[in-house]
Amino acid sequence: MKKPEVLIVGAGIAGPALAYWLSKNGYRPTVVEHARQLRSGGSAIVVKGPAIPVADRMGILPQLRGLATRNRSLTLLDPDGRRILQLPLTSDKAPTVEVTRADLSEVLHRSAQTEAEFLFDDTVTALDQDEGGVDVTFRRSAPRRFDLIVGADGMHSTVRRLVFGPERQFASDLGLYGATVPLEPDAIEDPNEMTMLTAPNRMLVLHPSRTTPLAIFTFRAAQPAPHDRKNIALHKQTVADAYADVRWRAPELVAAFLDHPAPFFDPLTTIRMPSWSRGRVVLLGDAAAATALLGDGSSMAMAGAYALAEELAAHPGDHTRAFAAYESRLRREVGPRQRRVGLLSRLMVPRTRPGLAVRNAVVRAVGRTNRIASREAANR
Repeated sequence: MKKPEVLIVGAGIAGPALAYWLSKNGYRPTVVEHARQLRSGGSAIVVKGPAIPVADRMGILPQLRGLATRNRSLTLLDPDGRRILQLPLTSDKAPTVEVTRADLSEVLHRSAQTEAEFLFDDTVTALDQDEGGVDVTFRRSAPRRFDLIVGADGMHSTVRRLVFGPERQFASDLGLYGATVPLEPDAIEDPNEMTMLTAPNRMLVLHPSRTTPLAIFTFRAAQPAPHDRKNIALHKQTVADAYADVRWRAPELVAAFLDHPAPFFDPLTTIRMPSWSRGRVVLLGDAAAATALLGDGSSMAMAGAYALAEELAAHPGDHTRAFAAYESRLRREVGPRQRRVGLLSRLMVPRTRPGLAVRNAVVRAVGRTNRIASREAANR
């Protein structure tokens, strides 16, 4: 019996994870990725919650723990760069693991590459579906026909645009920008410490990562400009303007951003859609329901990939029911996260000094609670 063929667009986190599980459930997956290779570098992400059992079932959890970042504590600074407090972030018994996004992507790709076909330096340009399948036009490869299409191609999904409409219909702007730049290894003094400075409307984080430290800028611009993803000069000027009066190491880290040929920069938005599927096409991960700031997009992508593959296996030959069941499962996880992202954005990047004082009080309270819980667990 011929295996159903599924095209997965995107080889970041959700795509390889789905390819792995689909191959285990009797499907023939093909993954297409517009980049020429897996992307290197990238911010640290935390594999947690529903992604932990998924990683365990895949047999990759030991690999991820071996690739964990060195980050063990968070030091909070006031707007003048003075230390407010330091909080422990992890323990050997914590049911989470922080890795770089690039390391997680590489581990997932290795798990799936013997079971799936990967096409790099290519993307889809047209999708034409009928009752029996989907005809796909690629930028480079010859046209092909697939049984199902999965858009796992992130916040700015091509599949979503082709099938559901332009991004502006589904994107909700948080009024914040996010930017990152890799640094030289000697840019940090303590490889186990993440440092965060927050001033009104701006946050600046120095993250040790695993091998390449990162400077992370999260801010509101005084005069937001229409976003052009290709205008690197505008991105650099926007960051420089936003942090012009910030103290501590801000001038040095902004200079690193300005000197880099292609630093990361993007408005922070959420994606909210009335439905994640249309016919034989379904969205996965950030393409379906991106939620900025919470730091669990990769975990939700892994959990979503597992759920989608499981529902397709549970409803053989009935993708409509499978897609509906998958979406119902994941919305229970995604919905509460998206509802609280606005409050979280105001808490993480307060607009005023009084708001900053409230935020710091909350962090202190959380720190005390965590320390008490850790002591009680150690005494059991």
